[in-house]
Amino acid sequence: MMRHKKSLLALALITAFSMTACSDGEDGKNGENGENGENGENGLPAGSFTEHVATAADFKLTLNPNDIVVVGSEPFALKFSVTGKTEQGKEVPFMGLDKIAIYVTNQYENTAEGGAPYLWQNNAMANDAGYSMYCTPEGKTISWGNEVNACTLVEDTENPGTYTGTWEHDGTAPIVLADGNANNLHRIMVRSYNVTDFSGSGISDKLLSMPVDFIPATGELAVSMKDAVSNEACIKCHASLDGFAEDDSRIANVHAHHNYQEVDNCIACHNPAIAADQNDPDKGYNPNWNAMIHTIHAGHHLDLQGEAKEEFGEVGFPDELHECTACHDNGMQWQENIYAEACVSCHTNIDFETGDNHAGIIPGGDEACILCHGSGSLSPAVAHQVGQREEAQGNFVIDIQSVEVQDSTTADMSNLVVTSKVTMNGEALDATTYAEITDYMTNANRPFLLGKLNPETGAIAHGYGSDGLFRPAFTGGTLADGGMLTISQEFATALLEGPIYATAEVQLCATQTKIVKCDSDAYQLAVANTAETKYFNLTDANADPVMTRITDPERTTVSEAKCNACHGNLTHIKGSHGVTEFSQCVVCHSENKGSVPSYHPTVTYKTDDVDADGNAIWAEVPGLTFANRDLVTVAHRFHNARWDDTPLVYRDAEGTLHGYPAPEADCHACHKEDSTLFAADGGLTSGKRAIETDAGFISPVAESCRSCHVKESALAHFKSNGAYVQDDAATTADLPIESCATCHAEGKTYGVDVVHNGSAAH
Repeated sequence: MMRHKKSLLALALITAFSMTACSDGEDGKNGENGENGENGENGLPAGSFTEHVATAADFKLTLNPNDIVVVGSEPFALKFSVTGKTEQGKEVPFMGLDKIAIYVTNQYENTAEGGAPYLWQNNAMANDAGYSMYCTPEGKTISWGNEVNACTLVEDTENPGTYTGTWEHDGTAPIVLADGNANNLHRIMVRSYNVTDFSGSGISDKLLSMPVDFIPATGELAVSMKDAVSNEACIKCHASLDGFAEDDSRIANVHAHHNYQEVDNCIACHNPAIAADQNDPDKGYNPNWNAMIHTIHAGHHLDLQGEAKEEFGEVGFPDELHECTACHDNGMQWQENIYAEACVSCHTNIDFETGDNHAGIIPGGDEACILCHGSGSLSPAVAHQVGQREEAQGNFVIDIQSVEVQDSTTADMSNLVVTSKVTMNGEALDATTYAEITDYMTNANRPFLLGKLNPETGAIAHGYGSDGLFRPAFTGGTLADGGMLTISQEFATALLEGPIYATAEVQLCATQTKIVKCDSDAYQLAVANTAETKYFNLTDANADPVMTRITDPERTTVSEAKCNACHGNLTHIKGSHGVTEFSQCVVCHSENKGSVPSYHPTVTYKTDDVDADGNAIWAEVPGLTFANRDLVTVAHRFHNARWDDTPLVYRDAEGTLHGYPAPEADCHACHKEDSTLFAADGGLTSGKRAIETDAGFISPVAESCRSCHVKESALAHFKSNGAYVQDDAATTADLPIESCATCHAEGKTYGVDVVHNGSAAH
């Protein structure tokens, strides 16, 4: 008997065929075609929009006051547009923005008895709703770990790069001041989030719109009554962010909150409301903008017990603290608005309850301040001698007429005779005043400065304390009619030959632009003489003058103007030295220093430990020393905190730089914008080819770089590229040019203009 095994699937197929395939009938007709679906919308052409930008400067959010409602009974409304630059640099609509924060402040007249005439009010803070309002497509976001309501952000598909914001929740939007005054100036600023570059990495700077000041009632743009300090004033020390429009200058480096870029943005939070909330003993300081910014820069941001807060007590203002216009460069509010809160942020020792340190006067309120300080000798402009340093400096002029060699009765010695015309307070210096001149000088030992020059290069042949530097005393000379001063001093005859420079470093006391006798009880300026550096030839008076290398702008990548932008003047930098020009500085800070090494050979840092009195303990960086006084090395070292004696510019135990206000990798914060560090031959543009130390001669490029790059790996890199360094110095000043320029010259892949473009990469 046969047995057949069939699967269920086979049985099913057989059954199906038995029902349909009994005969070969005609094929059925095809059914009718269905209707065509609607065509989809065409996408935007490639390159016509972007969802990424390379830098914050490539992202531009534009606000129109007519599309903004942030005050009154109307519901909140916001409309704005955003553009970004493609990788090819084309400006196109920016799409895909998914989160912003809106900051709104208004400026109102202060009707109370004390304080500034106008005050800032943050709308959100007035509504007890934080500092700003978020907007997202979902109308929700996470803030400090909690979900919060946000305005609803909608991208207009018909107009790429255009967005609107609305409030879809109960109640009034947090940044709408329902009972506010629509005629007050309002300021709005938007911060954007979650924007990445073309590699998917976040943008390093905050993406902040340019603040807009406007009158909501009319939609017209307005000008604030309170902007006494411009962004440009801060940029002088804190440097600028690259890439923004000329009318949109941004501050590059303010550490607080990772930099909000503009003074206009800071007041959004630092206003009287935050002061009312935080100005108490537990919080420790007054965070209102006017009080806070003064005390920080004065280096004594105090708590209410009069003790300096650690994070601000070490801040050093690099300019004259009394020079109000160093920051106040926009209007005259600094001398017209007289009230205690602003003044005591610098004059911290005044007690208005007892009159201590205020001539015993108890003013009783701000309204009394202007009675004494509104005009006259006690007004800010006069009492602080604002802007008077330069004029005072011009009131003591040493105009060197000649430098000659004359015979001496001493064997192998000759007299170096310097003749100058000296004027004081616009008049020729007289014999009576000259006899008392040390009473006018801040340091009686400040002399004339003369020295030999290399006839080929203009380099100073010898440095401080070595043969070839001549320092005749300013005192002890012979004064003739017309202020003609003759100074004579003996030097070795063999040294008195060839090209020399001649200047002076006398510093004097001044009051209200006039040179006066020094009085320790009076507030006086310490001003430098005006002593133009001049050049002579002791061997051939008719020879073409040889000038110091640093006075040649073609060979100098830094200018006095660059230093003075932040420091105000070189005199302030160098204490009692009466210097105003680099040509005076290099007299002592020469690459050919002779036998005197650096006065600051070691490097210290601030540890995390404190002593029994609570003071920070400082420690030396092991194995890191410097042994030269070259001006370039010294300037780099100090500003990069490779220094000792716990300076105001310092590094902590983690190596973080404190006190230097600009981005540390931004060379153009000090160097001229159009200068190049390297010459065509790979050496320095200046022509400097060696620096002298106790042990011999070292390479100048490596020593400049070592001021920042101090690791052993960097030192090995310098050596491998042909540099002579401090622990392996050469015995001759005729050194080969280092090969640094091969990779690091401007325009190269790893050029200093690329890897040290700190302002753009902050």
